[in-house]
Amino acid sequence: MPIKIPSGLPARAILDSERIFALEKPDAERQQIRPLRLVILNLMPKKIETETQLLRLVSKSPLQVDVDFMKTSTHEPTHVSADHLVKFYENLDAFQDNYYDGLVVTGAPVEQLEFEQVDYWPELTRILDWAQTHVFSTMYLCWGAMAGLYYHYGVRKVDYDEKLFGVFPQFLQDEYCFLTNGFDEVLLQPHSRLAGVNEDDIKANADLQVLTQGAEAGPGLIATRDFSEVFIMGHWEYGKYTLRDEFERDKAKGLTNVPFPKNYFPHDDPGIEPLFSWRAHANLIWRNWLNWVYQTTPYDLEDVPVLREHKRLGTDRAIRHDPGPPRKDGFVPFIHDGYGLHEK
Repeated sequence: MPIKIPSGLPARAILDSERIFALEKPDAERQQIRPLRLVILNLMPKKIETETQLLRLVSKSPLQVDVDFMKTSTHEPTHVSADHLVKFYENLDAFQDNYYDGLVVTGAPVEQLEFEQVDYWPELTRILDWAQTHVFSTMYLCWGAMAGLYYHYGVRKVDYDEKLFGVFPQFLQDEYCFLTNGFDEVLLQPHSRLAGVNEDDIKANADLQVLTQGAEAGPGLIATRDFSEVFIMGHWEYGKYTLRDEFERDKAKGLTNVPFPKNYFPHDDPGIEPLFSWRAHANLIWRNWLNWVYQTTPYDLEDVPVLREHKRLGTDRAIRHDPGPPRKDGFVPFIHDGYGLHEK
């Protein structure tokens, strides 16, 4: 099924060139169907690039998805025209009385700052509070994941001496989880960040589960037990050349601490076409998330506050009581025993 986007959105031309079917509002409203309602809080500087990346993934679902875009009013973006923001974005005030099946909170290049130092932090916390009663499930990406884990669960941010940059292996922790259905036991995830999360804080919280774990990159996919919040620490939404463009941009700025992207260029040769090695799992996580939301969200979205208040969202089917046989290489950082995450 197609995605429904605002009329005239620049991403439409790119999606059309990739044979991705997108309906604009007048055409979509003629279909007799209850689409999923999704709102994207886009905190990334390059709004149009991020819109296209996310819509490309949302479009792979067989469901019709109605997409709105949200912005903060306390920060003025510098990489997109004011006209684009006025035409396609609204702040929280415009969405205050709306209910959504899903919210997406993107990353932002502010991970070196303490959360409270980010100029739009108070506004972001109001949005996250609003989502607790107006959104069925929220997906957080990269810095957005760090912010959501910190604000809702007190998970502390850990600053890195060097940027985690490149494509890193992740090991599947629960093959029976709805969100990771179809995942390989070893998968790849792009990262571009100067911070991570305190893993002890995650392990100490029984409401959280680690679904993929990397030896170098740490947790890649984290979720609450009821999937009302999903935290992606990497950038599965990145396109094939995004890491290359970031690398070349930072070098052009004359930055001296720009790491070479790991596991990205064949033979570590930037003159060779990079490998798009994470596309399948990027599509899977978004398809699985939207499918789970579709199967469990109420038909009347105004029922969301009551369901959330009584903790009746989702199921506990993601908890695996039997961890199964150990991996041959012995690498199983965590197991789920129904009560929390524990070292194996």
